[in-house]
Amino acid sequence: MRETTPNAMPPCFDRWCKKFDDLLRTKAQKREFRNYLGGLLGESERKNIYQMASDSVGVTYHKLHHFLTEATWSADKINERRLEVMNKCNQTRISRGFSLIVDDSGHRKSGNFTAGVGRQYIGEIGKTDNGNVVVTTHLYDGKKSLPLDIELYQHANSLLEGKKDPKFQKKPELAIKLIDKSIERGYRPGIVLIDSGYGNNTNFLKKLEKRKLNYLGGLAKNRKVKVVNSKELTEEIRLDKLAESLPEETYTQTIINLEKSKSVWVAVIEVEISRLEETRKIAIVMNAPLFKDADDIDYFITNIEPSIVTPQWVVDTYSERNWVEVFYREAKGWLGLKEYQTRGIKSLKRHFILVFCAYTFILWHKLTGGLRRRWANKPINTFPEALEAFRTAMSYRFVQWLNHNFDVFTAYKASLGFIWA
Repeated sequence: MRETTPNAMPPCFDRWCKKFDDLLRTKAQKREFRNYLGGLLGESERKNIYQMASDSVGVTYHKLHHFLTEATWSADKINERRLEVMNKCNQTRISRGFSLIVDDSGHRKSGNFTAGVGRQYIGEIGKTDNGNVVVTTHLYDGKKSLPLDIELYQHANSLLEGKKDPKFQKKPELAIKLIDKSIERGYRPGIVLIDSGYGNNTNFLKKLEKRKLNYLGGLAKNRKVKVVNSKELTEEIRLDKLAESLPEETYTQTIINLEKSKSVWVAVIEVEISRLEETRKIAIVMNAPLFKDADDIDYFITNIEPSIVTPQWVVDTYSERNWVEVFYREAKGWLGLKEYQTRGIKSLKRHFILVFCAYTFILWHKLTGGLRRRWANKPINTFPEALEAFRTAMSYRFVQWLNHNFDVFTAYKASLGFIWA
């Protein structure tokens, strides 16, 4: 059921929101915090402010918009509290040695008045277009996938002075800032997983090593390396040329276990790379045993203890990056991560953090089993299943409310220009 009302939300929702009440200064802020989260979790086709307000009896657009853009509350403090709540429960506590996934995600945005908008590569459509990009850090510890922090990347074209503007920061700089946030909280990852946009940035890798962090990251095929053998270093060679030159027996057949298992062929080699001290292990991963037959080839670099770096370790560890893609798909598809109706950088950050709160609410209840016990007669294994269980609770409570407030609902429909009869 698309319609809902704040007066009929399940008790577990209010108990969750009360954990944030001391960070919200007024009754109005507490009320709109609940209204915004309820709108994100509801069944509205769109998750912009207008649609969420229209689909909720007793919620007004202007109050919701003021909460997001003008009200005096801190998105950073709300985010810190969200993570504190997760870390207090045995079933949801952040485990040691987790994988920290650094990634960025973009989406189309028309016009040029929204903060950060510019012509840039948008991953979800696979090409350059007008849009926004965010940089995120994400946690996966074998049991749960959890967003940690987010920053809007402000494209040079969106700033008055371009790349010379003091506000301009490159994506690797934003990523380091977010990684430092996790370390300051005491969340020290076992390994940092990065794609080639970051792995190909030598300064970024050096900053990770300065912080004594292990990493596994992608490399571009044109990156040059020197291969280490028992006698001497060869001349510098591009990674794709190196992959082509290796004999077939260098590659080991390895199984990747994702949604469907598949075979890849992996070669692990010790190399030297310009501007990095000592040697590193790189891995070449192909979808065929011969280079000439492969149409999907990836290159990786790691600074982890060489004895650990086996073909199976490389594919198993890097495949954990898939969890951040699952999160983006769920947050955009179900919770409206990209469907904001605001333009300023402060209000954009607030929207993103509120989406994180909504996501974490469902994840917390999925892991602690509350939704399964009360609202489902089958196991709840995925985020969409847990969200559907909560929406079932919302619908049940709304129908109960409707039976006692028929005249209120009739007036609500009339205010939209419809007749409920």
